[in-house]
Amino acid sequence: MYLTSEIKKDIFKKHGSSDKDTGKSEGQIALFTHRISHLTNHLKENKKDFGTQKSLLNLVGKRRKLLDYLMNNDIERYRAIVKELGLRK
Repeated sequence: MYLTSEIKKDIFKKHGSSDKDTGKSEGQIALFTHRISHLTNHLKENKKDFGTQKSLLNLVGKRRKLLDYLMNNDIERYRAIVKELGLRK
């Protein structure tokens, strides 16, 4: 499994206030980014996996909504997470 509980804890510890703080927007965006990168690599090898392609588009949409929420409410946190994760906009 590519996403174990240890990996999730590391992501939330790095981007949240603690490893148990799973509700913070930055932690969720970082988790979605990790999952998106994994699915992107999977689709490079399996071009006809349309179920995974749909899931990838759903994850990108969810991440975009969270980024929009963060941009509207706290622009400094938005800029920090975009810079830290290497997202562009």
